[in-house]
Amino acid sequence: MKIVRARTAGFCMGVSLALRKLDREVTESNAPIATLGPIIHNPQVMAHYEERGVRCLRDTAQVTPGQRVVIRAHGIPVAEETALNATGASVVDATCPKVKRAQLGIAEERGRGGTLLLFGEADHPEVRGLLSYAGEGATVFGSLDELKGLALPDDVNYFLAAQTTQDRAAFEDVVAWLRQRLGRDIPVLQTICDATRKRQQEAVDIARRVQAMVVVGGFDSGNTRRLADVARAQGVFTVHVETVDQLPVDELRKKSVIGLTAGASTPKSLIDAVQRFLESL
Repeated sequence: MKIVRARTAGFCMGVSLALRKLDREVTESNAPIATLGPIIHNPQVMAHYEERGVRCLRDTAQVTPGQRVVIRAHGIPVAEETALNATGASVVDATCPKVKRAQLGIAEERGRGGTLLLFGEADHPEVRGLLSYAGEGATVFGSLDELKGLALPDDVNYFLAAQTTQDRAAFEDVVAWLRQRLGRDIPVLQTICDATRKRQQEAVDIARRVQAMVVVGGFDSGNTRRLADVARAQGVFTVHVETVDQLPVDELRKKSVIGLTAGASTPKSLIDAVQRFLESL
């Protein structure tokens, strides 16, 4: 069996940076270490840090003075950050720089009187954080069809942004439709990170020349789910798994060429394990 592995599979810059910050705290700090929410969306990584004594806190009410608290890579809402800083804990900000740039860009447009339209998953922690920088009137939508169903008064000064891990092609469709619907250009923040674009494009390219695609990563990881979506959209059999034991072995044995990619929060060890197993079929 031939395996075509994506060069972009695995940790992105923002994830690597966040985990380096957490590793430094675990290694060098004598204080109890915690993260506010999962630092990244990968349960195997979270289990690894739990074994090293790192607690994952649900909210700031669980923070105790003297703790070292690391803000998750997805960022947190403004009010939550304010509450965190008031707890007496030492705060380490591991927000992805691309997410931080999106937060600040949204705040800047809000300061100019703009009203945000945000392409993203309403219940995703990154999106909740981005919305907190937008003020009143902001709207989040998950698809072009959902956007088309919204009332968009002509007298509102809209601007558009996206969750950093969204599908760039879908975002471009949103931009084109909004310009037609409103009859004018509106400010468009280019908040989808280049790593996301490159991963999705490579997944598409591989999916078009293999008989099946395997996407490895956390089921709660938005960018991983979208890799599976863009591969599946090419008409190829696609599976999304977190670990090797979840692979549909009987179906994959029928294939001679399989593509392999992984989300931005997937450790290399998990990708390697899947590749070794596939090669053994």
